[in-house]
Amino acid sequence: MHSEAVASRSAEKKDPRESRNGGPPLDAVSLAIIEQLQEDGRRPYAAIGKAVGLSEAAVRQRVQKLLDQGVMQIVAVTDPLTVGFLRQAMVGVNVEGDVDAVADALAAMSECEYVVMTAGSFDLMVEVVCEDDDHLLDVINKRIRAVPGVRSTESFVYLRLKKQTYMWGTR
Repeated sequence: MHSEAVASRSAEKKDPRESRNGGPPLDAVSLAIIEQLQEDGRRPYAAIGKAVGLSEAAVRQRVQKLLDQGVMQIVAVTDPLTVGFLRQAMVGVNVEGDVDAVADALAAMSECEYVVMTAGSFDLMVEVVCEDDDHLLDVINKRIRAVPGVRSTESFVYLRLKKQTYMWGTR
């Protein structure tokens, strides 16, 4: 009986590389393609193919599949200050009731760039990017705190951006 329970729990564990849609784990070639694109999102498929041992067409198909499955996105990452967003903050949110519903409501706000459920002092951590202090005050007081289920917030205003990178690779 005990061994059946252990086997059942083990079967429930998922490979951390498994795609979000429940598909099979990513193979070494897909991981290598992702690493190539994290170094340079505009790298030509032919160059990626040469690096990973596939044809340009095969790389194109794999990249499209990774995009379709939601495994990755190819985007331009900017410094918010240089494009007119002078105030950023991390907002800790405590929730009464359904955390998923509050997270979904916050994720729908254009100023909320990052919403994550956490364990610890806050139920949610939300990164907010705003044009200025007045905009930030409006987002926190009139929008975030107005979401049903938000019990309290604590704001951590960014004074200076020292590092922003998405180069963690595929480890």
